[in-house]
Amino acid sequence: MQQQTLDTPRIKDVPDNAGNGLLMLLGPALVALVFTTLLALLAGLAGWHAQEMLLIAAATGGLALAGTVLATFLLYRQAARHSDANRALTLAQSRVSGILESAMDAIITIDEEQRIVLFNAAAEQVFGCPRLEAIGAPLERFIPARFRGGHAAHVRGFGATNTTTRRMGAQRIVTGLRGNGEEFPIDASISQISEGGKKFYTVILRDVTERVRATEALSRSREELRDFAAAAGSVREQEKSRIARELHDELGQSLTALKMDMNWMAERLPAGDTALTGKLAAMQDMLGHTVASTRRISADLRPLMLDDLGLLPAVEWLVQNFTERSGIPCELNLTAPDLDLQEPYATAVFRILQESLTNVARHAQAAMVEVTLGRAADTITLTVEDDGQGLRVDEPRKPNSFGLMGIRERAYLLDGEAWIENRDSGGTRVRVRVPLARGSAPHEENA
Repeated sequence: MQQQTLDTPRIKDVPDNAGNGLLMLLGPALVALVFTTLLALLAGLAGWHAQEMLLIAAATGGLALAGTVLATFLLYRQAARHSDANRALTLAQSRVSGILESAMDAIITIDEEQRIVLFNAAAEQVFGCPRLEAIGAPLERFIPARFRGGHAAHVRGFGATNTTTRRMGAQRIVTGLRGNGEEFPIDASISQISEGGKKFYTVILRDVTERVRATEALSRSREELRDFAAAAGSVREQEKSRIARELHDELGQSLTALKMDMNWMAERLPAGDTALTGKLAAMQDMLGHTVASTRRISADLRPLMLDDLGLLPAVEWLVQNFTERSGIPCELNLTAPDLDLQEPYATAVFRILQESLTNVARHAQAAMVEVTLGRAADTITLTVEDDGQGLRVDEPRKPNSFGLMGIRERAYLLDGEAWIENRDSGGTRVRVRVPLARGSAPHEENA
């Protein structure tokens, strides 16, 4: 089968118009002359007046000649148009052929038996197969063996629809087979046409090997960055925990002992020494503020109750502390009151809630905050809603403002998702969903 099988049917060339027109004119004239002569002879044999019959015959022949000439002219003009259309069609076919050959994408056309009838230059390069070998060969030659049956059924199913064009493998990359046996990924679309009662399918495909490699490299890079960020976050939390415990245990105890010693000294100062008494009172006040600041810094670094008592007590403390510092009432709803998470989930949930409440205190101008923490099947859900001014989505992110980004990143590191959106009734809603890995919740193991 040759490549021109799908070409638009050619109109047969019309012979030379000038010679054709001369024959068409001479033929009717000779017919009219013979008709006139026969009519005159018949009139003479019948005894009619020869001159009158010749006039009648001449008139009749003239009318016949005129009609014949007119018909011949119309045929001549139609033949000329036919020839012009043939030349235009030939030119169009040349242009289409040029486009097919210059196309950067591989173009293959197959018939109803899924044999190749068109194979352009790009297809030769992509599949590493000469056109003469490809024409007439079954399409499955360029499909890996494990996909051939499914692909043939896919093409037949597409032919049974009324769809003229459709992308192949919309949810995945299609695999092709080069002439040397190498498999490679392709992105392809398929279309169908009917010609002469038969269907033909045209596939336009592109080698996406480099794109797939780049995507895989990007995916690996993201996984490596996520693992690195998770490890860095774990180390950071461990360091915060160590510093917080040293502040609490070492510095805090030392300051407390110093405060007790100053109280002991205050009880033994000589009466009437107002200067020394005032100085000691000022020192005691400063020491009290230092002890409070140390405790606050230690708690901000990492509340020890998160390690000692678990997530729920730490969340309750965080909500209470937020209300005391900001003056904004905060309601806590626990839909799973027995929730107990292992690391890194407990720290991630605590830090996401901490960052959300910090954003509310700094930017929301809210009058009320509601926090909901619970579990649905094997997923931890956290929602923080406020009735403040909401997000301004049209404004660019402020420099060095990473709060919302940190919320998303913490959820992503645990294969979770975070949504930060405006509420219909006003204010902002932060929704976080984090899937639990097996063994992350102790009470689930005992269930």
